[in-house]
Amino acid sequence: MPPFSVIELPWVDPWTAVQVWKVAPWVALLDSGGTPAALPGDERARWSFLCVEPSETLVSSRDGVIRNGRPVAGNAWHHLQDMHARLQPVEHTDFPFGGGLVGLASYAAGMALEGVMSRHRAETPDILAASYETVFAFDRLERRCFRAGKANLPLLPDESVLTPSASARVHFQPDMDREQWVSAVREVVRLIGEGDIFQANLTLRWQADAPSDFDDLAVYGLLRQGSPAPFGAFLRGLCGRNADRPFSLLSASVERFLSLSREGVVETRPIKGTAPLGRDATETLRLVEQLRRDEKENAENLMITDLMRNDIGRVCDIGSVSVPQLCEVEPFAHVQHLVSCVRGRLKSGLDAFDLLRATLPPGSVTGAPKKRAMEIIDQVELSARGTYCGSVFRIGTDGAMDSSVVIRSVERCDDRLRIGVGGGITWLSDPAREYDEMRLKGEALLKVFGA
Repeated sequence: MPPFSVIELPWVDPWTAVQVWKVAPWVALLDSGGTPAALPGDERARWSFLCVEPSETLVSSRDGVIRNGRPVAGNAWHHLQDMHARLQPVEHTDFPFGGGLVGLASYAAGMALEGVMSRHRAETPDILAASYETVFAFDRLERRCFRAGKANLPLLPDESVLTPSASARVHFQPDMDREQWVSAVREVVRLIGEGDIFQANLTLRWQADAPSDFDDLAVYGLLRQGSPAPFGAFLRGLCGRNADRPFSLLSASVERFLSLSREGVVETRPIKGTAPLGRDATETLRLVEQLRRDEKENAENLMITDLMRNDIGRVCDIGSVSVPQLCEVEPFAHVQHLVSCVRGRLKSGLDAFDLLRATLPPGSVTGAPKKRAMEIIDQVELSARGTYCGSVFRIGTDGAMDSSVVIRSVERCDDRLRIGVGGGITWLSDPAREYDEMRLKGEALLKVFGA
């Protein structure tokens, strides 16, 4: 094995580069948007990372833990920490991630951490992760490309690999119709009125059979073109009782869950509150002001911001937690959101795994109080969330981490496809409006499949 090195390569778009591993069983593309215009000048939309040929893999489900293709005893989180510890520290690079662990923690994994039992049976992995010692880093702002690691892997495919994406015609069925959704919203509002909770994030799933010729990477290409996002991700691994069935996650997430710097600074950016974009600049400005003044949307964001303050406060130094941004409107590809920011400093002796275990599942997709909201969610929703509302994360050998909330996503587990969409419910929620907002979020995903 050659020594660790960082080599600058001729610029290649990450979408072009990933075609080399079009059929590889394990690949991770952490993708900061389909177009440079996704968030102009925003650091979150700058870097993309392509991780290939892992040195170790892990799949954890209700059937047990499989590491490197073999069943093993023990807790999946302990295996993750051991996998990370076995990686040789890389030299400091000028980009945020030069190798480490890339993984996915499902919503069910977060439920287990909070001690909540689900009545639904999930088919997807609870945790899926891989150790990567070779990473391609793409600076989309300066159009520079680097290979970091020990392996002399190719980057530019020959033209025969590049096939144009076509529309993927798949017929999805929702697990709740409009009447059921409105009824579920009313039940959540009733429980809020009784003082059971303050807020809950209600979601539904569209499901379909995956066609025999389903091309997950081509579909992700359509998704990233139509919904460029700062925390996009394409992950491919394995699922099933013996971790021998195809699994992939296609995410166009706009939401950072947690970041952790080399110096121990924690940041989370909860999103709550949604409005459409206008047809022109004047209408967009009007909608921005309307969202900014919306009592229900602001209440929704404030409660989740407070929840995230409490969550990261479990593992941060006392007095270090602050809220430098509260309920600011940020534009994205199809909608605009209210976004807040919470920061703190991780306690000495703790690491990224401690931070994840203290905060999963993300507060913006649960509710407040968190545990009771999760119990109610499980009562009123009609299917398991799977990986939806979990988190995709990368943890470098230097201990730094970044992660996203799995929303705006397509999940493929064996022969089933699932799309999840939802929204926050408060005392001020109007059930019909909540249904329309949920459909607005799901529209871009369904359009990928011709719906």
